[in-house]
Amino acid sequence: MARVCEVCGKKSQMGNAVETRGKAKYLGGVGTKITGITRRKFKPNLQRVKITTSNGTNKTVRVCAQCLRSGAVQKVVRARPFRVPQSPTTT
Repeated sequence: MARVCEVCGKKSQMGNAVETRGKAKYLGGVGTKITGITRRKFKPNLQRVKITTSNGTNKTVRVCAQCLRSGAVQKVVRARPFRVPQSPTTT
């Protein structure tokens, strides 16, 4: 399915886009008025990331940003491109 988080199942939701006009009272105006309400779609912030599954395999999934920040998935640990070998010290 498109636009669905594969971890928490978050998907698009419908809501209202509220159009206002006027100057707010605290700014010295007479207050804002609602001049139009139309339907809109709120889309989740999905990212395509490579994760490590529970059995140790790597997989590319679409995950929402909230699951990434909360640590619900573990990203693939990439090997360092270059490591300086440490010389053995005799003590």
